[in-house]
Amino acid sequence: MTDSAVPPASTIRPAGAGDAEGIASVFLASAEYHAALDPERYATPAIAGISARYRAGRQHPSECTEVVTLVAEVDGEVVGFIDARLEQSHDPMHREMTYCHVAEIAVSGGHRSLGIGGRLLRAVEEWGRRKGAAFASLEYHVANKPAGVFYEQRMGYSPAATILIKRL
Repeated sequence: MTDSAVPPASTIRPAGAGDAEGIASVFLASAEYHAALDPERYATPAIAGISARYRAGRQHPSECTEVVTLVAEVDGEVVGFIDARLEQSHDPMHREMTYCHVAEIAVSGGHRSLGIGGRLLRAVEEWGRRKGAAFASLEYHVANKPAGVFYEQRMGYSPAATILIKRL
């Protein structure tokens, strides 16, 4: 579907403390999905802890000063969110530039494929652009095939690095 399929009452806006429970609900559904994909690395946290984290604004690392959380709202209900922050590479081989790093993005199951994830991502990319970011970056689990299609085919992202892990 295209963005025109998004319900007309949907809005993308900065998150507030009052959005914590709605964000936590969407976050938990995403956590359950990821825990099913890779139970060795992912778990489903307690909803109270996630709500408290967002209510207090602790979803971003404390050392990050340029951060944003946006929500997608339909008829007064939070149905998606995105957390992003500005970062620079610490590798002296990399050119000095700012990245808009997407740390979390999730849309509730009943609202997927309606263009909401794309709207959230474009809104945070615009935020990053206004703040001086040259690139947007994100990561997703290799087993999450729908995310790969979404980011690469629909949103224009391309692989720039590969993260490998090994059990120790």
